[in-house]
Amino acid sequence: MSLDADLPGQVSPVIYGCTGTALDADEKSFFHDASPAGFILFKKNCDNPDQVRKLVADLRECVGWQAPVLIDQEGGRVQRLKPPHWHDFPAPRRFGDLYQKNQNEGKDAIIAGIMALCQEQTALGIDVDCIPCLDVVPFDNHAPAIGDRGYASDGTTVADIGLLVAETALQCGVTPVMKHMAGHGRAVVDSHFALPHVDTSAEVLAKTDWYPFRHLASSFSQPYALWGMSAHVIYDDIDAELPGTLSPVVTQDIVRGVFGFKGLLITDDLFMDALKPWGDVPARVAKALEAGIDIALHCHGTVEEREKALVAAGPMRADSRDAFEAWHMTRKPAPEAQKPVDRLLSEVAELLG
Repeated sequence: MSLDADLPGQVSPVIYGCTGTALDADEKSFFHDASPAGFILFKKNCDNPDQVRKLVADLRECVGWQAPVLIDQEGGRVQRLKPPHWHDFPAPRRFGDLYQKNQNEGKDAIIAGIMALCQEQTALGIDVDCIPCLDVVPFDNHAPAIGDRGYASDGTTVADIGLLVAETALQCGVTPVMKHMAGHGRAVVDSHFALPHVDTSAEVLAKTDWYPFRHLASSFSQPYALWGMSAHVIYDDIDAELPGTLSPVVTQDIVRGVFGFKGLLITDDLFMDALKPWGDVPARVAKALEAGIDIALHCHGTVEEREKALVAAGPMRADSRDAFEAWHMTRKPAPEAQKPVDRLLSEVAELLG
């Protein structure tokens, strides 16, 4: 079928995952009726290139328009597309280490690496990647919660690399999603499994952890083409009761206010155990949207569970719709590749040593 280039009249403020490598009849029917804001893929959905291309096309056919299809493909330990069908990409920290030793070589490696990363995705129809990770991990934090997913331990380096990553992705036809606002780098527990608390003062956070987010929000060439992802982290000096994803103070005062972020703000995966104290997933969807998040990320579950989340979400707010339309206007097809992925990754390997 011919897919509509325009947004449909009604879009639910939810991005959904799907169950496996192909859609069953119930999923197709649900997605058609639900009209979600987009979809996200995980390793369980990615078996081989032909299969992923068909799955992406089928998802968009369900809704009748070029809905965004997300993936979390950072490199290192966060890769949904894996060998043997796709390349193994270095962890972000390796690029940060090179950049701190030699900025020119670091920039060359980052650009080549992101071009290769995006080229593999756009070949499948995937057009949103949850990069860059802007979490500043202190030198003395050896917990694996973020670890080598972070580029460096100083905010200036993270900000410089993050902006380069985001701009390169955009030039390659991929929407970047900066994460995790308002900072996951100081956490010593992983929000997938437990609720992190950060007791650092707001004054210190503003000078360190928040700088990369402010920098991208103010410096990115197309502010509405940049998405952001929340953090399931409690910042004791900001809101001691609610994690960032569910906190109006974090979402509205910090992310929209202090950071000056204008783009679409999505949650991190609402199935994470960090949010268990705030009810089931539909309840979390409602609380996140009430806090000022634009789109809830509903990554797993059955069709019945998705239906409950759809009801909990309600219609998309007017301000979120405006941001969604502004993003949609920035979309451009992926340009023709200038270099093959293998050649780009050979350049990366030579630079990283």
